[in-house]
Amino acid sequence: MRRYKVEAFERLVEAFSALPSIGRKSATRLAYHLVSENSFAGLKLAQAIEHAVTTLQSCRRCHAISEDELCGICSDESRDRAKLCIVQSARDIFVIEESGQYDGLYYILSSLEDMDEAHLHEIVEGVEEVIFAFPPGIATDTMILYIEDRLADRDLIFSKIAQGVPTGVELENVDLLSLSRALEERTRV
Repeated sequence: MRRYKVEAFERLVEAFSALPSIGRKSATRLAYHLVSENSFAGLKLAQAIEHAVTTLQSCRRCHAISEDELCGICSDESRDRAKLCIVQSARDIFVIEESGQYDGLYYILSSLEDMDEAHLHEIVEGVEEVIFAFPPGIATDTMILYIEDRLADRDLIFSKIAQGVPTGVELENVDLLSLSRALEERTRV
């Protein structure tokens, strides 16, 4: 028996399926909604995706998502420039900002392989405290120790967010209360 297929619809389902945490069933439901029930929303989504992909870039200072050379956080003079929070992804910045508990600057470092030591030394200029906001784990503990060693010549206080962020859980999946407490009760490294 031959299966009924509409090629353009199948390509849309495949595109949705390629996104994180969207399976084939959800992708089919989304595609059907945009094509059959709300084509205006589909066109609006396509336009928003195209605009984001062509205009967003990485902040030259912290590597966050930005519309300009410097992101809104790095260019905000009211931020506390004595505090630098090192995170693993731009998603982590969005989550911490939503908590409303942190007013300093950020730096994204996803792995030691991505570390530009000269840039990191430039970033910590004028910083008094470096806060590590990594999910707990052996790999992140190793990264913390390595960064501390590389910045040992600086007069810096090193701390990490307090426990309360479960082991192996990405920051985007932590409830705001736990994240707020973890930031408030961070510990010295």
